[in-house]
Amino acid sequence: MTNSTNELSLDESALDAVRSSLDQGAVTPAYGPHREAIVKLLNDALATELVCVLRYKRHHFMASGLTSPHIAAEFMVHATEESAHADRIAQRIVQLGGEPDFSPSTLLQRSHADYDESNDLKTMVKVNLIAERIAVEAYRQMISLLADKDPTTRRMLEDILAEEEEHADELKDWLDI
Repeated sequence: MTNSTNELSLDESALDAVRSSLDQGAVTPAYGPHREAIVKLLNDALATELVCVLRYKRHHFMASGLTSPHIAAEFMVHATEESAHADRIAQRIVQLGGEPDFSPSTLLQRSHADYDESNDLKTMVKVNLIAERIAVEAYRQMISLLADKDPTTRRMLEDILAEEEEHADELKDWLDI
């Protein structure tokens, strides 16, 4: 916040406001009306990551063909990385005072990406590429929506986005195999 002499100074009333509601941890009044919406966005991202873990694991076990051992191994690497994304998102939801939604009964409804039961290796790669591109776009939009409303969540999503972009690039290269 700036004052009339163009000096940078902190909002002392906001600093005083955080002296109460200690049970809220890192969630300060500055989160305002956005906290619940952020938690919902994160729970949808959590569902997406969990569906991706399940899809990648299935594809890992079902991949067959001459090029499949290498690709199947990479499917498991992606599954592990998606699981780490889910863990980071769940942890952030809790930090924001929310509850991570791991409910299997609504997972597919909340996920941006689809589950897939294909058995053809090329189809598996294509389906996973589509899912990664969906994740890239969803995270890009979430980052834009968050802007300065929650810089900590935004930075976490930027990190996850970078990994999702790497996944998409790898999968694109595999389409030529």
